[in-house]
Amino acid sequence: MRRPRSVLSVNGTPTAWLGVNFWSRSGGPRMWTRYDRDLVRDELRMLYEHGLRQTRSFFYWPDFVPEPGVLAEQPVEHYLDFLDAHLQIGMTTIPTFLVGHMSGENWDPAWRGERDLYTDVWLVAQQSWFITQMTRRTHEHPAVVSWLISNEMPIYGRRHDQAPAATKDVTAWAQLVVSAVRAGGAAQPVSIGDGAWGIEVTGQDNGFSVRQLGRLSDFTGPHVYKMDSDPIRQHLNAAFVCELAAVTSLPVVLEEFGLTDEFASASSQATYYRQSLHSSLLAGATGWLAWNNTDYDDLAEQAPYSHHPFEMHFGITDATGAPKPALRELADFSDVLADVDITRTRRADTDAALVVTSFLERHHPFTRPADSELAFRSLRQAYVAAREADLPLVFSREVDGLDQDASLYLLPSVRQLLAPTWAWLRERAEAGATVYASVCAGDEPVQRGPWVPHLGELFGVEHQLLYGLAEPIEDDVVQIRIVRDFGSLRAGEVLPARAAGTADSRTYLPVVPAGADVIATDAHERPLLLEHRVGAGRMVLSTYPLENMAACSARVNPEPTWRVYDALALLAGARRDVRVADPLIMCDVLEREDGTRFACFLSQHPQEVVADVQVRGRLLERTTGADLRGRVRLAPHGALVTRLTT
Repeated sequence: MRRPRSVLSVNGTPTAWLGVNFWSRSGGPRMWTRYDRDLVRDELRMLYEHGLRQTRSFFYWPDFVPEPGVLAEQPVEHYLDFLDAHLQIGMTTIPTFLVGHMSGENWDPAWRGERDLYTDVWLVAQQSWFITQMTRRTHEHPAVVSWLISNEMPIYGRRHDQAPAATKDVTAWAQLVVSAVRAGGAAQPVSIGDGAWGIEVTGQDNGFSVRQLGRLSDFTGPHVYKMDSDPIRQHLNAAFVCELAAVTSLPVVLEEFGLTDEFASASSQATYYRQSLHSSLLAGATGWLAWNNTDYDDLAEQAPYSHHPFEMHFGITDATGAPKPALRELADFSDVLADVDITRTRRADTDAALVVTSFLERHHPFTRPADSELAFRSLRQAYVAAREADLPLVFSREVDGLDQDASLYLLPSVRQLLAPTWAWLRERAEAGATVYASVCAGDEPVQRGPWVPHLGELFGVEHQLLYGLAEPIEDDVVQIRIVRDFGSLRAGEVLPARAAGTADSRTYLPVVPAGADVIATDAHERPLLLEHRVGAGRMVLSTYPLENMAACSARVNPEPTWRVYDALALLAGARRDVRVADPLIMCDVLEREDGTRFACFLSQHPQEVVADVQVRGRLLERTTGADLRGRVRLAPHGALVTRLTT
């Protein structure tokens, strides 16, 4: 199966962006009324010298439109000079129209009043007018390569204490404002700038459907600032979001990501950038725009920095313009992109599928927000475990119909799928596939239990549930006791898994075998893993919600689920071109159009490590071609891209 990875085309040329969101330190969001021509060029030149070729720039709406229907000429003139500076230095930019929201504050034009940004006809007309005016003024400039409608419009369009906008209203608004770009004469790619926070990615409905907006856009742009309780999950957050954001098959540009000095040490900033960049590359991203270009120490008395002081220090350069660790990581990554020729490179195929339940993104009758939250949480932890097992995945969405060519289907801590999907999975197992499901009762005492029709027939068991009651997991550490060989799992092994979850989800499914073979038991000799052979394949059941337990635990990875996935991959014959036995070293393969292949390694170790690699062929040093003899040396939390020959 092909893993999605699309490349954006600008003027007919395949393009990958590496750059930064830009406000000059001369004024932050107010830079267009405090414009410093020479400083802007110095700031851009520093970025260029470190391999960055793009900026994302912003029209601060209150300054550009002081009155309805009035375009302020000074900010426009300054922006045109800003475009000229890009051209002189060798860079391009992506203008963002409606700002709107920025760095912890919403910035309304004084004349907006209480009008709704999406449904008030007059206000939508004002937005469209502004967009068309700015497009007409700038679209022929060679420094402009794309357009973004807004910056995080879900935050601007509704206060935190208001209900989200309706999808139909947001989609209609988006259609009008995108049309305004085209009315201004622009042919460059366009996207919304909403952060890709819609229900298809987050499981939470904010009105900005990634699917619906994808019909109006040329790329999808996630903004990722997630915080976590586990270092490995944190390092893979951007990658996981990029995988989910590919739901539209459009190119995925990591439009915003970054961190502030107040929340991370200098060394951990470098680690976060390195991990986010390389893991999202392996997740299919083809563009990266860091937040943001500089620090703003001189703007401490200016909003938003006065009331959100941590926003002063997201820069990849400091307040004097000197490089910070993040900029050095971006420079190193620019070398990787050039070496692999990223616009001509795709991800290696796979035959393992991570099943994304329709309950993540659909409001089925009488289902609850907790259902989609559980799905998101479990899927993310399953993604981590698969990466630890060096198992590349396709995200196979129930809404779109599951991929038919997988040899392995993973259903992590699943509570809900549609009834026809379960029947279809049984057919796939009979045809030779391996289907794995760990079951979860759900987070709440509402229709609590696995919604699996004919569970006993599917998995060769008889469940022993009592209606209305949950079977609590008594042990804080669950002992997964392997009782017979199963793939890479060996009889006699004991794998400890930390128990966690709500009183409803920290429960197990009591079963007795009725045709299935027991692979593992818990410390109380209850079946924990079972295999049911059906036709040419197998249905594998975990009676404990392993992924959800780990997802609810802090600093838990690597946890034993990766061992289960490793065993499943071996039995299913799932393709893994490169493997390392250590779960803290993750690897994957990229393939270029000319047949050149690259093995990519990402270490989660805080110290330098040397690892033996299981690979068919030879590993060669990327730039010199030296034979690495099947071993790689990785710096602390290091990334390495090598050539791979067969």
